[in-house]
Amino acid sequence: MRNPSGRGLRPNALGTFDTVVMAVAGSAPAYSLAATTAVLVGAVGFAAPAALLYCALPMLGIVLAYGRLGRLDVNAGAAYSWVGRTLHPFLGFLCGWALVVSATLFMVAGSLPAGALTLALFDPELAEDTWTATAVGAGWFTAMLLVVLGGVRLTVRAQLIISGVELVLLLLFVLGAVVRGGAAAAFDWSWLGFAHFDGVSGFASGALIAAFYYWGWDVTGNLSEETRDSRRTAGLSALVGVGVVFLLFEAFTISVNIILTTEEITARADANTLALLGDAIWPGTGGKLLVVAVMLSTVATLETTLIQVTRTLFAMGRDRTVPAAFGRVHRRWNTPWVAVAVVGAVALALFVASNALGSVGDILSGAVGAMGLQVAFYYGLAGIAAVVAYRRMLLSSVREFLLGGVWPLAGAAFMLWIFYESLAGLPTASVVIGLGGLAAGLIPMTWYWRRGSSYYRPAKLDAVRTLAAEADLPYGDVPRQHRPAADETLATDF
Repeated sequence: MRNPSGRGLRPNALGTFDTVVMAVAGSAPAYSLAATTAVLVGAVGFAAPAALLYCALPMLGIVLAYGRLGRLDVNAGAAYSWVGRTLHPFLGFLCGWALVVSATLFMVAGSLPAGALTLALFDPELAEDTWTATAVGAGWFTAMLLVVLGGVRLTVRAQLIISGVELVLLLLFVLGAVVRGGAAAAFDWSWLGFAHFDGVSGFASGALIAAFYYWGWDVTGNLSEETRDSRRTAGLSALVGVGVVFLLFEAFTISVNIILTTEEITARADANTLALLGDAIWPGTGGKLLVVAVMLSTVATLETTLIQVTRTLFAMGRDRTVPAAFGRVHRRWNTPWVAVAVVGAVALALFVASNALGSVGDILSGAVGAMGLQVAFYYGLAGIAAVVAYRRMLLSSVREFLLGGVWPLAGAAFMLWIFYESLAGLPTASVVIGLGGLAAGLIPMTWYWRRGSSYYRPAKLDAVRTLAAEADLPYGDVPRQHRPAADETLATDF
């Protein structure tokens, strides 16, 4: 389906380094550590590093799935397109819808802390005022909205500055933790094992929390139409990005175990754990510097989340599974300006409405749980889609079987298990918002299906057929080691 405006996104705008930076920023290392460490330590204690480790393994299976699907179909919709062409268009649409809902919720869940943290640098008491935090957070959100509207090159330049400062601050404090040494406990290799989990239920609770540290790296898939040599670059960048944030997560969680006692963390569970760690490593100044890191991380991930939701809506508008206007691209900036404008308006309305829920903490607790359900859903289906797309090649080698079959399928099973476990453990409000958000997608899905959108009559995504067509070989005779060249155009691409 052609873009209704006749224009597309700006091709070849990003390189490998650019997309690695976007993958790291999407996972928001400082924000994730500040917002979730106290909850994770409260749930599993010294097993927090192990929970992050054993969540990283299945998450890498989903990363591999994204990389393999991206070789076959370069599409800004990512899982929306891949799942639709591999499993079923209805499931593909719901994957895209899940990302749109979760990203829109994050506009609130991310912007409010950005406002509160900014105020905390000047007046900690003012940061507790929800309306003031909302106003400042809306200011940050609007600034990032304008950056994203200004084009992908401007977006990446801003991201390099924001994420660069954040990562430098985090690395300085990792070195500070090493030099300072332990005050609460000595490092123990058992922290990376299963000894500190309270049985299967304890592992499940830790895994449920740790899995959402990593969300956001898949922005590389949504940027694939704007990336040079994207068949390789998008998947490789996601892999490197997850590796970087995993090392940061482990380093800081181990530092927390060494320097802060469990009582210190849980007694101030509503506080920024990184600020507590910063004050312990560098009294007086350290806490504020890490507050700056968290604020920058929050702003950075707002930007990548805006990229994800607007590119997904662009792909859906182009396919006419939502109003075609979402597929319109700005003539000068090559950005989906209608999608950017609508997302901005909806998010700003949600900022105002969210104040009825109470404090910043109340708003975050409800939104994060709902987002978790959405993310586990579309990650799990993407993992299954990769296995199905490459099913005819999985027995061609041990490497193909393990990296293309077993690992992505295990990652998918883990994500769907998390989805199931969350239903029983989350507050009712989070479950209603999460499942209700998915159910709301049935309305546009049914409407545009009945109107005959070609998205619901897809060309099936099959690795053997696609690679055989590119190699000009009989179906089924594709060489095992063939990979499309950077300048090749597949018939499946827009």
